[in-house]
Amino acid sequence: MLRLSISILLAGALSAGGAMAAGQEPQTVLFSPNHQLQMRFTIKTPANSQSPDGALDYSVSFHGKPILNDSALALELDGGPALGSEVRITGTQAGSGVDDYTLLNMKTSKVHDAYNSLTVNVAESGGSQRAMTIEARAYNDGIAFRYVLPEQKGIQQFQLRQEDTEFRLSDDAIDWVLELPNYRSSYESEYVRLATSALSNQGGVSSHFLIGLPLLMHEPGRAWMALLESDLEGNSAMYVTNPSGNWAGHWFVSKLSPQIGQPDIAVTGTLPHHSAWRVLLVADHPGQLIESNLVYDLNPPNRLRDTSWIHAGKASWNWWVGDIDRDGKSTFTTDTMKYYVDFAARSGFRYMMLDAGWSEGDITKLNGKVDVPALVRYAAAKHVKIWVWIYSKAAMRQMKTAFPLYEKWGVAGVKIDFINRNDQQGIQFYYDVAREAAKDHLMVDFHGTTTPWGLARTYPNVLSYEAVLGMENNKVGRRDSPVDRTVFPFTRLLAGPMDYTPGGFRNATEAGFVARDKDPMVMGTRAQQLALYVIFQTPIQMVSDSPQTYAGQPAFQFIKDVPASWDATRVLDGYPGDFVVMARRHGNDWYLGGITNWTPRTVQVPLTFLGSGTYTAEIYADAADAGTNPQHVAISRQVVHAGQTLSLKLASGGGCAIRFTPRKGM
Repeated sequence: MLRLSISILLAGALSAGGAMAAGQEPQTVLFSPNHQLQMRFTIKTPANSQSPDGALDYSVSFHGKPILNDSALALELDGGPALGSEVRITGTQAGSGVDDYTLLNMKTSKVHDAYNSLTVNVAESGGSQRAMTIEARAYNDGIAFRYVLPEQKGIQQFQLRQEDTEFRLSDDAIDWVLELPNYRSSYESEYVRLATSALSNQGGVSSHFLIGLPLLMHEPGRAWMALLESDLEGNSAMYVTNPSGNWAGHWFVSKLSPQIGQPDIAVTGTLPHHSAWRVLLVADHPGQLIESNLVYDLNPPNRLRDTSWIHAGKASWNWWVGDIDRDGKSTFTTDTMKYYVDFAARSGFRYMMLDAGWSEGDITKLNGKVDVPALVRYAAAKHVKIWVWIYSKAAMRQMKTAFPLYEKWGVAGVKIDFINRNDQQGIQFYYDVAREAAKDHLMVDFHGTTTPWGLARTYPNVLSYEAVLGMENNKVGRRDSPVDRTVFPFTRLLAGPMDYTPGGFRNATEAGFVARDKDPMVMGTRAQQLALYVIFQTPIQMVSDSPQTYAGQPAFQFIKDVPASWDATRVLDGYPGDFVVMARRHGNDWYLGGITNWTPRTVQVPLTFLGSGTYTAEIYADAADAGTNPQHVAISRQVVHAGQTLSLKLASGGGCAIRFTPRKGM
């Protein structure tokens, strides 16, 4: 059995510890199946101490080189010192398993990940003699661990003030950091490249410097690493800070999102209780991190009996272009929304996304601007389904009445916006939405949100999340650029689906770009926008520009052809902030996307990912003059096979998108 209930797991672990022979040392080292990753647990006692108790630490090495030095594991619970600061190991239990399952509409369809596990039980000798368990796993692509508070005498309920998990890097790493202002943000900012030592809390200046996850770290000569979390049910989200206070402080410590109204409390509950998984992806190259499924591995299996109604797809969208109608005017009416339905139907898109403005505070009532039931009926006749935007606070109040109504109307899904919280109650909201929406056959797209944590494995009707500095920023400023787009695959995308909303066809150079609300421009080439449909994975993919902008444009064919779900993902080359090239498979077809920052470059791409036989490659590349005329795309076709290498010439802010189709009978 691959997943055990907490009570059974703890009973087995404690009995194993109790059965140790006198003088027998418990196992405290955990190896990945390929033995390249090692995790070690130790009890660190002061040199002059006569007590067997000490601080519980862990360390990690990769290819025999340390990547995390001894790092503390402790929980700050009400009523005593931090649990983990003065403990002894009472027993351990080793094991192994394989996560073998299917994923619906994600970056891969079949997962088969082997792991070794180690359960470490600790207890205090003095005081209330509290007990705690660390459940750890080592995969070939990373390690994961979580805290478990077992049932124990004298403790029925708990209040967790903070989690003191340390991540002490073995070297001053180069990090890609998402700095957030507080615990109530939408995770929509740049990932800034900084050394870990630059993040230290020197003189208290940055005592509230919160770093959101994922956190990408590179220890040159040792490893690429990414810190994430998984399976947040019953918990709050984790941030990290560098509290070292000096330039030599190469480490981070966890900070849990506190409860609203109780800033000193992060999590409350009853025993037994387990924390979220702390996940450290580890690889030789940054692209390997993108291919990992470890975040999904650690979530509970699918809880939905029937998933036949859940489908990935592309959607026309009214909001980004400013509700532009057939005549080029901005009007938010039922007739204008039918225009976007017609566009979706002509283009073969499954969905149309109806954004904000159709209701007021009560999300069960129309405000007279757009007749949603009539729009749904009109779309159904054209084989298009409608998603609707709703405000998160209204969803919190009304989901149990609104969701059944939407199913009655025939709505396909809900886009829930401005959540902006990931405290324990905020995280519970995600689970409540997923569960209640599934009852009424509604898919979900979260916006104004924290980053995902693998919930889509448990509730496959949760298709996507925003939590990214997306293309909407072109309406007001310059914050969305080709540089950021080459960072996001190695940072934000590691956590899961990303609703960035690509497809801008008013392409501009950096100098020629002008921010505007109506008919917005995008920096970089049109070929780069095409490539984003391969690189930025999400099962509900927006086609963001207006129907008029796509009319008569040959490059639009790639957007019509590219799928929104994948069977396999291969990262071929790249470096965060510079460029990335990846290939994804859907059925027998492969799709390739390559993008660069403002530096033109030529990338050599071996086609070894292709299967046997020959393929027709439909290539949408930057035209020779795309550096100065970024709307120009060169479209060509050629026959290729797995033994070849393609040379991708990317313009400044450029890209390349390719569809590989097997040649019949060849």
